[in-house]
Amino acid sequence: MTTISASPGQAPESTRLTDGFHLVVDALKANDVETIYGVVGIPITDLARVAQASGIRYIGFRQETSAGNAAAAAGFLTGRPGVCLTVSAPGFLNGLAALANATTNCFPMILVSGSSNRAMVDLQRGDYGELDQLNVARPLAKAAYRISRIEDIGRGIARAVRTAVSGRPGGVYLDIPGDVLGQAMDAAAAADTVWRVVDPAPRQLPAPEAVERALEVLGRARRPLIVLGKGAAYARADDAIRKFVEDSGIPFLPTSMAKGLLPDSHPQCAAAARSLAVARADAVLLVGARLNWLLGHGDSPQWAEDAKFVQVDIAASEMDSNQPIVAPLVADIGSAMSALSGRLAAHPIAVPAYWVAELSERRARNEAKMRARLAENPHPMRFYNALAAIRSVLQENPEVYVVNEGANALDLARNVIDMELPRHRLDTGTWGVMGIGMGYAIAAAVETGRPVVAIEGDSAFGFSGMEVETICRYRLPVSVVILNNGGVYRGDEAVAGSAAGRFDPAPTVLNARARHELIAEAFGGKGYHATTPSELRAALAEAVASGGPSVIDCELDPGAGVESGHLSSLNPTSAAIPPPAVNAGA
Repeated sequence: MTTISASPGQAPESTRLTDGFHLVVDALKANDVETIYGVVGIPITDLARVAQASGIRYIGFRQETSAGNAAAAAGFLTGRPGVCLTVSAPGFLNGLAALANATTNCFPMILVSGSSNRAMVDLQRGDYGELDQLNVARPLAKAAYRISRIEDIGRGIARAVRTAVSGRPGGVYLDIPGDVLGQAMDAAAAADTVWRVVDPAPRQLPAPEAVERALEVLGRARRPLIVLGKGAAYARADDAIRKFVEDSGIPFLPTSMAKGLLPDSHPQCAAAARSLAVARADAVLLVGARLNWLLGHGDSPQWAEDAKFVQVDIAASEMDSNQPIVAPLVADIGSAMSALSGRLAAHPIAVPAYWVAELSERRARNEAKMRARLAENPHPMRFYNALAAIRSVLQENPEVYVVNEGANALDLARNVIDMELPRHRLDTGTWGVMGIGMGYAIAAAVETGRPVVAIEGDSAFGFSGMEVETICRYRLPVSVVILNNGGVYRGDEAVAGSAAGRFDPAPTVLNARARHELIAEAFGGKGYHATTPSELRAALAEAVASGGPSVIDCELDPGAGVESGHLSSLNPTSAAIPPPAVNAGA
């Protein structure tokens, strides 16, 4: 217990005091928090100082949303709640965006925000940073708590830790008014208010009859399929998942953040035949995957009309959210997969040879098309030949963590860049949020100590690009590759019309001649500008090997890319007014 003395150098042992700042840090350390991500200011600056002095690593950001994104990614990568620290009011609101995203993605995270005096806020007296933060946070988080007394700090931290990681993980908001941080109490009594949470995410075993039911459905299938979601990657049940996949012989399809849970090169991987696998499967085992928009809600015609769904999820409320779940397995993923494997001998699954052959033929055909596409070499570069250069470097460095965001940059990289190791790919997730890139990259570097490559669209990079300064300040092994086609989706849209005297660019157009690499040089990192695949490959290989911060601006054809990436069906356009023409040669 860290203490402060009521009368420095003179107070007897019985009057030794501690304050709220030190008690928060003691409670976090008791629960294995090793890193805090945040932005300091009133009233939490001293909290960051005390944390750093205690041995907790503090990573200071330029904007709270990126700090929150880092905490969320830390939660995914470690299985322990990532912690973000913000100031009150607008700082809290910036962090709240990341907290809501973490909850949607099922990442454990705790947002700790200082807040204003309750008496002032409740009577709306116009205090500094006045905002009822607790009630703002409640609908956007898994849970929200306020600590109103110093003696409740340990209890509040314990509740936040357990809530964030138990059951379905998510984001927890913890409100600590500035006056509570400044309160003092007897140090010996304070020590009794702090404890370590025991078994915060206990195993949840599936019902035996549920296991039998699931295996019966899979055993009757003619075209079974396993879909692995990011929940399966988070569960760290790698061995149990691999055993069931390989023992059953069922083809598997990983969603983007589950790539590498089993290698993409695995013979049972159906990722290169995704459309066929989804359209033809008649029994689907969902493991840590939800039938949300990312999986077409399970609807026909994307899925077969006769498809029967078996689902493994720790939250019973997830079942039947879009389609009937004929065999729900409510359990943690490790326990469920072990139970399924344990009963396979009694319920053997014989995957028909024609189903395996059908997928293998489609996979081979699509991989051949991909190789041909990657071998193309247009100049200026377009997405595929740029990604081919990036892919070659990553194949030589499979331990590298990949962060990916953008529209075309995300859609195409997800298909081009294979992953061989679990939890080495982080992207925009369930909400498809842009701006996660730098926060996720920083967390991956801090939490793992391994090199990170962030593959960014130029528009997506703009949301958090100032965090390059953070990357450089902490000398992190992060290489940022910006696929710069000068626009949102693409950079060649012509202006339909302008007011007199103004020459505004079209709504989707950015600066195709931007030299993003100079941002790194401004803060002491290494900058590269690549106009050909060979230049890009050389730059990225050097950047990864250096172990330091770098930015590579990859100059693409402004005509490269399509509107809304793969989500054009979700982006309505005007029926009355035709879209503006693009420049010649697009």
